[in-house]
Amino acid sequence: MVQAHDRKSLSLAASSIALDAERADDTSAVVPPAPDRTHGTDPLSDVLRTVKLTGALFFMVDASFPWGVEVPHADEFSSIILPGAQHIVSYHVILKGSGWAGIPNVTSTSFEAGDVLVLPHGDPYLMLSEPGQPPEFDAEATMDYFRDMAAGRLPFVSKEGGGGEPRSEFVCGFLGCDMQPFNPVLSTLPRLLRIKQSHNGRENLLGRLIDLTLAEARCPRVGGESIRLRLSELVFVEVMRRYLETLPAHETGWLSGLRDPAIGKVLVMLHKQPAYPWTLNELASRACMSRAALAARFTHVVGHPPMQYLTLWRMQIAARLLADDSMKVATVGREIGYESEAAFSRAFKKAVGVSPAAWRDGTVGTDQSPDRAEFRR
Repeated sequence: MVQAHDRKSLSLAASSIALDAERADDTSAVVPPAPDRTHGTDPLSDVLRTVKLTGALFFMVDASFPWGVEVPHADEFSSIILPGAQHIVSYHVILKGSGWAGIPNVTSTSFEAGDVLVLPHGDPYLMLSEPGQPPEFDAEATMDYFRDMAAGRLPFVSKEGGGGEPRSEFVCGFLGCDMQPFNPVLSTLPRLLRIKQSHNGRENLLGRLIDLTLAEARCPRVGGESIRLRLSELVFVEVMRRYLETLPAHETGWLSGLRDPAIGKVLVMLHKQPAYPWTLNELASRACMSRAALAARFTHVVGHPPMQYLTLWRMQIAARLLADDSMKVATVGREIGYESEAAFSRAFKKAVGVSPAAWRDGTVGTDQSPDRAEFRR
């Protein structure tokens, strides 16, 4: 039984139905899909693959009391650790000890062994043995540290702090990915996410991945850095799965949608066949819901009406395909369901703010375009 939502959700649902009806009238813009060439029915893997999740930097800190570090905004060091990346995500797996993390003037939290901290939006932040203490490494010193680590001038395990007890150990991971035009995973995460230690026995995989990384670091071999960076990507994926398992029942957001039986089914369908000429009627029928109920619940949980979500996801796929200079714009459009280049170009510019050609010609990864800044808002 679907619960009633507030007026905003019902209004968005009505808009979704209206947009769906409008889209159904424009059948010339969308064609039935080619044979399904998707990689399965796992939307989380689908998104992380499409937004080009890439390991950028991965190391371990052995810190003795007192210790502290100030990390600047990710825009300041992204060119050092992963040139060309649109966006940098930071995360930290706490292996031993405790401490405090915070985004100045925004939010803060304590942490302890077994916790995972994720900073998905590139904010500047502090990690300290105690709140309020001056960091041992200020932002400028951290930049120098990143330069040396990225250049291979530092060991995998770095020792920091004043030499006292207690000691803390944590793994630091930095990943590159696309945020534009649409990254549904990161867009719904809080500014600072603390995933507390799990006691249900499911944290073993995360521990094994960390153990593999440490083992690789202790016995350096050719290709070791590539292995550690791939492991850092796997660690992040497991962290997201762990977060999904801990979400409260009332939580909303894209990851919550995966857990909802009806909404999760719809997300799987949209991701498995993004080029299919979906209508709200068909999605509702397959989800065993009414049009209004599906539109309201999908909008409430995911944050976008179903057909708007489909459009945004198609444009993210298109943005990835446009990075291939050998693929014509019309071909990209057909891959995501648009019969003509003109129809695709109109839809892309309406959703993203720039034409496919302009996106391909250099707007990717530069957050300077006024149109794209407007789209981010």
